Amino acid sequence: MFSRPFRADRRHRSAARPAGGHGDDAAAPAGQGRHDDHAGPGRRAAPGPAGGHGGHDKHAGHDPEQFRRRFWLCLALTVPIVLTSDMVMDWLGYTLDFPGLGWVGPVLGSVVFLYGGWPFLVGAVREVRDRAPGMMLLVSMAITVAYVASLATRLGAFDLDFWWELAALVTIMLLGHWQEMKAIGQARGALAALAALLPDDAERLGDDGVPRRVPLGELRVGDVVLVRSGGRVPADGSIVDGAAELDESMITGESRPVPRGVGDRVVAGTVATDSALRVRVDAVGEDTALAGIGRLVAEAQASSGRAQVLADRFAATLFYVATAAALVTFAAWWALGDPDQSVVRSVTVLVIACPHALGLAIPLVVALSTAVSAKAGILVKDRLALERMRTVDAVLFDKTGTLTKGAHTVTGTAAAGGASEDEVLRIAGAVEADSEHPLAKALVEVARERGLEATARDFRSLPGRGVQAVVDDTTWAVGGPTLVRELGATVPDDLTAVTRDWSSRGAAVLHLVRLSTNGPPAAVGAFALEDEVRPEARAAIAELREQGVRTIAMITGDARPVAEAVAADLGFRPGVDEVFAEVLPADKDRAVADLRARGLSVAMVGDGVNDAPALARADVGVAIGAGTDVAIESAGVILASSDPRGVAGVLRLSRASYRKMIQNLAWAAGYNVVAIPLAAGVLAWAGVALSPAVAAVLMSASTIVVAVNAQLLRRVRLTPG
Repeated sequence: MFSRPFRADRRHRSAARPAGGHGDDAAAPAGQGRHDDHAGPGRRAAPGPAGGHGGHDKHAGHDPEQFRRRFWLCLALTVPIVLTSDMVMDWLGYTLDFPGLGWVGPVLGSVVFLYGGWPFLVGAVREVRDRAPGMMLLVSMAITVAYVASLATRLGAFDLDFWWELAALVTIMLLGHWQEMKAIGQARGALAALAALLPDDAERLGDDGVPRRVPLGELRVGDVVLVRSGGRVPADGSIVDGAAELDESMITGESRPVPRGVGDRVVAGTVATDSALRVRVDAVGEDTALAGIGRLVAEAQASSGRAQVLADRFAATLFYVATAAALVTFAAWWALGDPDQSVVRSVTVLVIACPHALGLAIPLVVALSTAVSAKAGILVKDRLALERMRTVDAVLFDKTGTLTKGAHTVTGTAAAGGASEDEVLRIAGAVEADSEHPLAKALVEVARERGLEATARDFRSLPGRGVQAVVDDTTWAVGGPTLVRELGATVPDDLTAVTRDWSSRGAAVLHLVRLSTNGPPAAVGAFALEDEVRPEARAAIAELREQGVRTIAMITGDARPVAEAVAADLGFRPGVDEVFAEVLPADKDRAVADLRARGLSVAMVGDGVNDAPALARADVGVAIGAGTDVAIESAGVILASSDPRGVAGVLRLSRASYRKMIQNLAWAAGYNVVAIPLAAGVLAWAGVALSPAVAAVLMSASTIVVAVNAQLLRRVRLTPG
């Protein structure tokens, strides 16, 4: 869980008005939607498109529904145009004859050109105005040349039956564009889904304790809200009453509900599955974790990586290549004395060269990878960081809070003097019940979990030494070596041997001492308390090794015996994996620099303020989501669930998305290398010639291949298991 409101936009907020703050929406950067006036803070419109792709960004306002409507109408008009075409009737051997037959093509074809081709014509004007020629201009040139040639044929200038090919071309282009917009829309649906996670209103408790339903926009920090069983938490906050299992899968990717009780933080959008809660609001609107996730996903989808830059350059170059090829084709066929073929071949070149597949190759992979990863609790802030992750061959983990839980737990119990381990734990838990010390809380928690509870009285704190209290009419004290030494307590040899072993591996040791008026104080029990290794940390390291990561390293400020013990517990390989121990916070980035100096590409995984410099210096910085805002700001990738196994998921995602980008680019480029010469008619002498309509089919098929290939990213396993 997040330890505080997830403020992914902190850097922006310190500058002139924040990115997505409560102030002027006009200041929001590209890729972020404005507030929905009816939804209140936190309910966001889905951000803008996933970056430009060769001109597709210039028609970002188009939606799949618009192209669907245009496609079906144009298809209905194309059918009679095709059926009444002289060329088609000759091919199929049938005859139609009715008044006005000769006007079916010109009239319906003009409607198809103006209505169906309008989005492409508008996009072309925009590209010309922006001096950024691309796909829309190529499409518009093709359909405009086809339309003008058809009109010229009607007036007797050519001997071409071109209306059916024009109609088929526009209709197929609309179909391809509809499917493309739908695919991208599905990828961006994760953002809309994030906005939809918040309820429309909340039940705020008044001074009289009675819940009153209010719009989400009226919630303020400090309000207490009632979350009923099965209801969604309306804002980030802390539980002040009640306990429940929360479904946090939409935030962390964790499939199982997580138990939460009084004092625990909860995140807006999560669901109380089995009981009601009362939550004090800590963050609302744009300060919530959910809003932060939305901003990160939007920024990642809007960012450009190296592959995107390559695709954009290729798309722009393709416009000039296609235009030049069309002009050369026109001139060549004209010189051969075939004006009709010069028009047909030129149009076919322009159609088949449309960089639909090229334009879709990268942005769809970007949109899908960031959307799919967000659902799994992996938030990509920086596209370049995700691209670099595939080359990582060393992963450096911060120990505390990343590989370990960052909180002590009882890892060993020993008893002496005839007492049992359960008995000494029961007494120690009662003595420590009123203490606020973290080690004391760990003892109390373990005793309660095992049902070993007792009542203590006359509690006293012994500053710097421990605590004492009366349990079962006997006075007991619990503390470390200083307490034992100052009390002059006797410690049995078997207890001394056990505690010496605990200390050698870096565990904190507490003793239970019986204070008796009949003799000297005597230690009757001892406890080892250590920062517990996360159970999933071992699996995380094993998965990284399976994926070919050469070196696993751990860095900590703890003493080397403690660090070595944790490394051994995690299964570090001597001579291969590394442990950086006794490292000052300010020097953590030096360990990253040391690894990089050896020629390794390093991913740093951490969660604290003192990890920020190392996260920034690493080739890829991965912040554990429960960490601080500073660590999150310094990282390129964030694991919302605090599960280190997510690092392996990031590596798989990086390799899979890069592989899809390269496959799509190779397909789009190879397709054009082969298709343009065929369209120009270089094999016409052998009877191989493509019509504009067939070229449109091939172009759309190429687009669909790219879209389907990108969709395979959904099969990449990002979550554990």
